[in-house]
Amino acid sequence: MTITAGTAQSPEAKARTQAETRRIPVVRQEGRPGPQPRGRQRPGRPLLPAVWAWLSGSWATTPARLRLLRAASLSLVAALTLLLLTAGLAASGTWDAVADREAPRTTSAAGLNLALNDMDAQSANILLSSGNAGEGRMSVPYDKAVGFYDDARHTVSRELRTLAVAAEGDRDAEHTVETLTENFARYQELIGRALENDTRAGGKPAALEDYRSATILLEHQLLPESRTLIEANNAAFEAEYDAAGSRLTAQLIAAVVIGLLLLGVLVAVQWYLARHFHRILNPGLLAATLCAFIAFAVGGQMLAGSSEDLRGARRDAFDSVVALSRARAIAYEANADESRYLLFRDQRTAYEQAFLDKSQQLYGIEGARLDTYNGQLAYTWSSYRADHDDLRFTGEFRRELDNITFPGERAAAERTVEAYATYQRDDRTIRRLVAQGREREAVAFCISWEPGKSNDHFGAWMAALDQVTEINRTHFAASVRHGRGTVSERLPATGGALVAAAVLTVVGLRPRLAEFRA
Repeated sequence: MTITAGTAQSPEAKARTQAETRRIPVVRQEGRPGPQPRGRQRPGRPLLPAVWAWLSGSWATTPARLRLLRAASLSLVAALTLLLLTAGLAASGTWDAVADREAPRTTSAAGLNLALNDMDAQSANILLSSGNAGEGRMSVPYDKAVGFYDDARHTVSRELRTLAVAAEGDRDAEHTVETLTENFARYQELIGRALENDTRAGGKPAALEDYRSATILLEHQLLPESRTLIEANNAAFEAEYDAAGSRLTAQLIAAVVIGLLLLGVLVAVQWYLARHFHRILNPGLLAATLCAFIAFAVGGQMLAGSSEDLRGARRDAFDSVVALSRARAIAYEANADESRYLLFRDQRTAYEQAFLDKSQQLYGIEGARLDTYNGQLAYTWSSYRADHDDLRFTGEFRRELDNITFPGERAAAERTVEAYATYQRDDRTIRRLVAQGREREAVAFCISWEPGKSNDHFGAWMAALDQVTEINRTHFAASVRHGRGTVSERLPATGGALVAAAVLTVVGLRPRLAEFRA
């Protein structure tokens, strides 16, 4: 029998050897997985080994982690830069649309409506003051009415040209402007014929019929069409405002989220370096974090400031401009109804009601009749003056008083209502003179520009109305300038800070990455 040394082991030795073999660790090179048993997958391992290996390798080494954090930082910088650049350019486009298109279109339509009413009122005043073929003419009222008529006619022509240019590309608006232009030509023809007939002896009846036809055309076509333009253009402005406001809000939220993520990643990189490289602060990354914070703060201020400027331009200022422009047009229409009341004896009841309807649109009092309107106006206005929250009236003046925002605006608006009350008292004087059979005195009081007469008080009312309108126009223009300035000043600063943050991030991590290439 042959005996071989070392080949035979006891059962206890075999068990000990197997146990030690199981305890021997598998030595892996850093970043590489160790050998795996064949025939089965490691639990939780994806079915795509190459992808899993790449993902594992991305975090397996310190250089890989630093590169991944750098890539995340630069990606967030790029995302925030793109967002703020897009937002800034969109805000600039909004200001261009608001200041150069939407607001001018709305005010031009309101100016057209006002000029049409003024033109018709002055036509009535010419016929009232002209006498019979010049005999008995009231020279001062007649000359002023002729001058105001020409001014209003030129204004209508100018506003129609402006609106035609603004309507290009909008088929509905183009059609409305074309119709207005055609109807205005017919209106001028009728008024021209009326004024020509009025220069002939005995031509007053024919002149009145031509003027009546012109007024019907005005009331049934020209004025409704001009109001349609006002509402359409104002609605377009409102749609632009709503879309821009929603967009700025969404962009601000996105900027806050991306900015906070960027700051969080930069802080995480700083923490990682401090922990693994035993350095308290990395100067480059510290400067990058500061630049990112500056960009985050300035960009957020740009978006929030643009939103606030837009709200101020639209809600605080332009809403009042629209209400006051409507009030001015209604005032001229009421003034025309007053002149027509004197001109057409057979329609006095209708024009008296029309005057009351216009008054209710300006300063609405529930249940008021013409004979009770002034008393109720005085009562409700004194209640308001005692308590500015006690507004017992409606209409365009209420709309303005509900939107008082700027220094001096309330006092100017109150002066406007008080001048309006004076004009209303003059109207009752005119009707009282007519009721007494003193029609020539009523006409003289109505169209005279002498101090204390109706047209003088009407002019004072319009001057007060213009003053409060100008306050709002001025602040609208100031909001537009400030909004444009906010974008033009802060967008470059934000972009510069983000570029600096990206450069400093790369520079700050380069020495640490270089240590692994040495």
